[in-house]
Amino acid sequence: MSCLSPACLLLFVTTAVLAAEQGATSTRGSLSYDDFESPEACKACHTDIYWQWDQSMMSKAFTHHWDEIEYFDLAVKHAEKDPRFKDAVDGCNGCHAPLAWLAGDIPPPRPSENSRANESVSCDFCHSITGFSGDLPFNFNYVVDPGRVKRGSKPGRESPHHDTEANSLFSQAEFCGICHNERAPSGVWVKSTHLEWKEGPYAEQGVPCQQCHMPRAKGRSASMADEDMVAQHLFHGAHDPGKVRGTIELRMHPDEREVETGGTVVVQVQLFNGKTGHKFPTGSVEDRILWLHVEAVDSEGQRFHLPVDPKGFEGEEYTIAADVLAYQDLGVPLDLPDFEGVQRDGVPFGDRIFRMPYFDDQGRMTIMQWNTASLGVDYRFEPRETKIETFTWELPDEIAEGRVEVHASLNYSLLVGPVAELLDVPEEESEPMLVNSQFTWFEVYE
Repeated sequence: MSCLSPACLLLFVTTAVLAAEQGATSTRGSLSYDDFESPEACKACHTDIYWQWDQSMMSKAFTHHWDEIEYFDLAVKHAEKDPRFKDAVDGCNGCHAPLAWLAGDIPPPRPSENSRANESVSCDFCHSITGFSGDLPFNFNYVVDPGRVKRGSKPGRESPHHDTEANSLFSQAEFCGICHNERAPSGVWVKSTHLEWKEGPYAEQGVPCQQCHMPRAKGRSASMADEDMVAQHLFHGAHDPGKVRGTIELRMHPDEREVETGGTVVVQVQLFNGKTGHKFPTGSVEDRILWLHVEAVDSEGQRFHLPVDPKGFEGEEYTIAADVLAYQDLGVPLDLPDFEGVQRDGVPFGDRIFRMPYFDDQGRMTIMQWNTASLGVDYRFEPRETKIETFTWELPDEIAEGRVEVHASLNYSLLVGPVAELLDVPEEESEPMLVNSQFTWFEVYE
C-alpha cells in the first residue's frame, strides 16, 4: 500500500488525533495553581505587555460574560443530563481556564468567586508551554513545564527573577492552533482557525497568526531589556471592533443609472476579504452572524428594503435570513422539554448571511458546539476571496422621481440576537458591529 494512499493518510490523521487527545486528557490535574505565577507578578518588569494582555480576550477567556453563561448555564447543565458530553464540557477549561484544568479544579468556581481560574490564559501559562502532543495542534494538547524557565520566540536578557529560553513554536501558527482548532465529540471540527490559515495563501507565504494578532513594534519587552522589535500582546480579533472594521471591502453599482418608473434595476455588490488570513467569520462560527443589508432611499426619504437574489446552491436557505425557528436543543440544558426554539437569525428577512450552520444529531441548527454532529454549507469568506451578491428590484409604484440612493451595510455580531435575548446575555456582547458600508445611486424618471 502506498504511503500516500487514502487508507494510509486516514491512519496517519487518526493516529495523530488520538495521540493529541490522549495527551490533552492526561494533563488534567497534573499540576497545581501554585506551580504558576500570577500575571501581577509579571507586571513589575513587563508593564506594557501586562496592560496589553489585560485588555485582550486572553485575560477574559474565563470571565467573559457570554463564556460564563455558555459554560455554566448551557454546557455544564447539558453534560449533567447527557454524560456523553462530560469530557468535552470539562475540556472547555483546557483553553478557557488552563490553570484550573491543570490543577484538576473542574468545573472551576464561577468568576464571582475570584479563584485563580479567573486568570484565564495567563502570562506564565503561555510562557511555560514547551510544545504540543501529536502532530496536529488542537483541543489544548499543549505540553507545559512551569518553573524558573520562561519560553518565548527569542532569548531574553538575564533576569534576577527567571531564566529565558528561545522556542521557535512561539513564532509559529501551530502555537495558536493548540486552542484555535477544536474537535467535537462527534469528530467534527467546530473550530478550525489554524487549519483554515494552513489551507490558505498566508501559510504558503509564511505569514503566521502572530504577524497580524501580535504585531511587532520598537520598544522594550521588560524594564531591563534592550530596545528591540517587540511583539505587542494585543491578541485583537473578533471581539475588537477596530479589528473587525474594514475586514471586508465593499463596492457596488446599479446595472444602469437611469431607470423608468415601473422598471427594474439590478444592484451588484462586490465583497472582498482583504484582511484575514483565515475564513471570516472564524472561531465560534456557531455563534457568529455576518450579514449584508441593502436598502434604497428615494428623493422623498422613503426607505425600501432590498432582499438578496438567491443563487441556488445547496443549503442556501441557511444563508438568507428568514422567519424560521432554530436552536431547539437549548431546551435540554434550560429544562424546557417542549421548547420550540427562537428566531434563527434576528436580522431583516431577505438579507444575505455569511455563515456555516452547525447541526445536532437530529438535524436541528445549534449554537452548542459540543452538541454538533454535522456542518452545513460553508458560505463564509476565504482569505482574499471576493463574493458578488445581486439585488433585483422592481421599482414600487410609490417611489418618487429623482435620485435614489442604495446603501449597503455589512454587519457582524458575536452572538445571534434572539439567543442573546433568551439567555439574558449583556447587550454589548451581541450588539452589531459595522464591518463596512457603501452606497450607489440611480435616477428614476417617467
